[in-house]
Amino acid sequence: MKFSLDGKKALVTGGSRGIGRSIAIALAEAGADVAVASRKPADLEKVAEEIVKRGVKVLAVPTHVGRLDQIQSMVEKVVDAFESIDILVNNAATNPTMASAIDVDERAWDSIMNLNLKGLFFTSQAVARIMRERAGGSIINVASIAGISPDVLPVYSISKAAVIHATKVMAGQWASFNIRANCIAPGLIKTDFSRALWDNPEIRDAALSITPMGRVGMPDEMAGAVVYFASDAASYVTGQVLALDGGKTI
Repeated sequence: MKFSLDGKKALVTGGSRGIGRSIAIALAEAGADVAVASRKPADLEKVAEEIVKRGVKVLAVPTHVGRLDQIQSMVEKVVDAFESIDILVNNAATNPTMASAIDVDERAWDSIMNLNLKGLFFTSQAVARIMRERAGGSIINVASIAGISPDVLPVYSISKAAVIHATKVMAGQWASFNIRANCIAPGLIKTDFSRALWDNPEIRDAALSITPMGRVGMPDEMAGAVVYFASDAASYVTGQVLALDGGKTI
């Protein structure tokens, strides 16, 4: 029963596809009402149809989390519909470039940092203010093992390292409000987002050669850890980073 999320209200950014979609569905299966946010309404409606089949309430909120003027509106819509937010999963992220650190331009840097870090932080801040008024909650940030050990995506790696540190700051600053903040760090996962990596034999084989389990992960394999962090089973856990990477970071 400690893993049950019955009666909880969750918001998942980047919740329409890939890891975010799997997390949103898993939270619903654990009993939470779920709001999903992403930029494309059509994709949101598809995942909303899947969530409502689990017998919970669902809300689709088209939002670009990289634009700060849309964050507060998103949070207000969720609170209006659900009355509270008990669980926040910051999954929205981007990486528009494969450029090396010596070649990447300012536009790509800003695009990555605005969504992956700035948007994540200010979404967390807006939701934490709601949680503070409602006796606490759980924030789960989706980082990457690239934030632990840099890979072929340099600026993305920097942004995810910052997400890990932001998680620790949130955990330390907000524990007195009974807000827990934890982080998952996926490895190479088979999603459309990471297709340029797992669909490239050279990059994929190099990654798998140092991954003890020797395979690419699947989005559904990320969701259980999020349910754990969101639940009372993790009531004394905050500021932690869990690598879900097939053993790559051993």
